[in-house]
Amino acid sequence: MTPPLIILNPAAQSEKAVRLTERLERVCAGAEIRLSERPGDGERIARAAVVEGYTTIVAAGGDGTINEVVNGIAGSASLGKSKPILGILPVGTMNVFALELGIPLNSIEKAWDVIRRGTIRQLDLPKAGDRYFVQLGGAGLDAEVVRRTTRESKKALGPMSYLVSLAQVAGQKPPPITITCDRGLEHTGSFVLFGNGRYYGGPFRMFRHGSQTDGLLDVLVFKNQSIWDLFRYMQAILMGQHPNLSDVEYFQTGTLSLSAEEPVPYELDGEMLGYLPLCVTIDRGALSVLAPA
Repeated sequence: MTPPLIILNPAAQSEKAVRLTERLERVCAGAEIRLSERPGDGERIARAAVVEGYTTIVAAGGDGTINEVVNGIAGSASLGKSKPILGILPVGTMNVFALELGIPLNSIEKAWDVIRRGTIRQLDLPKAGDRYFVQLGGAGLDAEVVRRTTRESKKALGPMSYLVSLAQVAGQKPPPITITCDRGLEHTGSFVLFGNGRYYGGPFRMFRHGSQTDGLLDVLVFKNQSIWDLFRYMQAILMGQHPNLSDVEYFQTGTLSLSAEEPVPYELDGEMLGYLPLCVTIDRGALSVLAPA
C-alpha cells in the first residue's frame, strides 16, 4: 500500500517551521513530506503526486493549503488516474474546513489518528469559474478584506489581521452586486457570502441549513454596508439571528451567478482570486475525505 504524502505549508522558513516539520516526521511515521514554499506550490505538488500514483494526499496547513491541494487532485480524471483521498492536518491560520468536519484542531496526533483510521466521507465539491473550493466564498466586502490582508499581517496577527482590514473597508459605498440562482430569481446586494457547509471565518455558524452532502450552495445576500449596518450584522451573526434581518436574504441553490457593473473582487477559501462576473456550480459527492464519521 502506498504511504500517504503530506503537503506542508510551513508559512515561513523559520525555526518554528523547522520544529513543525520535525514534529510531523515523528508523529506521521512512514509518510512522505513535501514542503509548499510559495503560492501555487500545493496544487503543483498534488498534481505531480497524482501522476506518481499516491492514493492519499494530506494537506497540512489552513484552508488556503487545502484549497490548493484539492485543485491539484481534482483534475486526476483528465490525467487518466483515480482521484486520491484527501487527508487534513489543520496547522494553518484559518482551519474552518477542519472545524466543519470535526477534525481536532489543537492536536496533530489526534488529527493524524483520524487519517490512520481511514473513515472516508464523500462530500460535495463546489466550483467557481475554473477553481474548486471546499468551504466558502464571497464577493464584495469580505473579498476586499482578504485582498487588503497581507501575508505578513496574517503571520503577525493571525485571524485578527482580517479585523484590521475590515476597519479600513467598513463604511465604503460598494457597487451593487446582481445575484441569480438556479430558479432564475434575481437578488441585489452590497456583498454576498456563499458556502458548502455551516461555518464561515471560524466558529461562526453563518449558514443555518448548510450541508456538505445536499448538492446545494448556501447563499447570504447583505443589502447594506454602512458602519452601522455592519455592526448590526455582526451582532446578529454572534446571536445566530442574521437570516432573520429584513435586509439579509438567505437561500439555497444548485447554481449561482454573480455580476456587477464595476470591479468587485471575489474570494474562495480565504484567497482573493479575481473580479466578477462569476458562475458557481457544485459536483455532488465528488470529494473523498478522511474525517470522523
